[in-house]
Amino acid sequence: MATIWCIGRNYAAHAKELGNEVPSEPVVFLKAASCRRGLAPEPLAFPEESVHHELELVLHVGSPVPLGTDPGWAAVAAVSLGLDLTRRAVQSACKAKGLPWTAAKSFAGSAVVGPAVPLADIGEPDALAFHLDVDGERKQSGRIADALFDVPSILRHLARLAPLAPGDLVFTGTPPGVGPIRVGQRFDLTLVGATTHRWSGQL
Repeated sequence: MATIWCIGRNYAAHAKELGNEVPSEPVVFLKAASCRRGLAPEPLAFPEESVHHELELVLHVGSPVPLGTDPGWAAVAAVSLGLDLTRRAVQSACKAKGLPWTAAKSFAGSAVVGPAVPLADIGEPDALAFHLDVDGERKQSGRIADALFDVPSILRHLARLAPLAPGDLVFTGTPPGVGPIRVGQRFDLTLVGATTHRWSGQL
């Protein structure tokens, strides 16, 4: 099954809003492949808890990336927008104890992934912008150009850890504005490139 790679603290303002240090290299964590879901309502583990939305640009790996290589954007077949859903209280408790974040990040329904847009259709990839609205209210906005680590740097770093395979997903980090989202709420994802793509979903 495909691997879901995630980059944490890739926007300085987001790191600061959670009281975290700005990293000197990409912070990497994983979600189980079974965490992936689409935009329509699907079962969510811990539905009674308050989870936070983290809007992210998601890369769809289209060709093999061997260990130790530097593929750049050439390895990316498509992009989409996603939500890295986070059990924030659990994450905070794990961090306070020096424990891994897995219980806060990798649970059923926690990797929301929108439709894939072929890279050839988005224009200049380093100029992409993206937005999240929840129940009609703008919550997050970001530009990939504002990330601490650009896409080539992220892929090069991941390839130092392990080969990447076609079908793998890479969540590239979230801009500031994270906050609670509840089961039943509507969300809208907007990707702005050469053309604008907008999708609606429901948690």
